[in-house]
Order: sequence, then structure tokens, then C-alpha cells
Amino acid sequence: MTKSVFTRKHDRFRDMLVEARRESGLTQVQLAERLSRPQSFVSKVERGERRLDVVEFLELAQAIGIDPFAFLKTLNDTDGSREGSARRENRSRSKVDKLR
Repeated sequence: MTKSVFTRKHDRFRDMLVEARRESGLTQVQLAERLSRPQSFVSKVERGERRLDVVEFLELAQAIGIDPFAFLKTLNDTDGSREGSARRENRSRSKVDKLR
């Protein structure tokens, strides 16, 4: 088993979290306040310096206002390849919208 922090899928997981937070209109500071955590916690998660456990992920998803199960299904259904940023952003935006 590979360390997931070094995989494309983990990169995609983090990208999707950032996209979901932004689509929710939240800053890192606002999300951190909802989680009762420092802003640095959100920053470290988004940059891949800190991994989330399952309970933390569920709390973060609730704070953002997304369905965690739909989020994970979208992540799993994504092939994880790196595409052009504009194409990926458009595809991701529609997937993030489906998570609400």
C-alpha cells in the first residue's frame, strides 16, 4: 500500500476540499472558526502538511456544507490524472456543486 499523501488521488482530495470551501464562500479563517481550530490547521490540511482522520473529515465536510459521502464518491470516480487546469477547474466546479 502506498502512502496516500504522495498520490495523485490525495492531491485531488485536497484540491476538492479547497474548491468546496471556496464554493461555500468561506475563507480559511471562517472555516477554522466553525471547526474551533486555528487557521493554520485548515492551511496545513489544504497544503498536505496535515492529514485528516475520518472524524475530522466528517466535521470539515459538515462545516463546509457538503455531503461527505458524495464527496468521497466523486473522489473515487475521478481517475486522478492531472489535466489542464481550466478543464479540471470546470469539471471540478460541477462536481463540487453536486456535493451540496
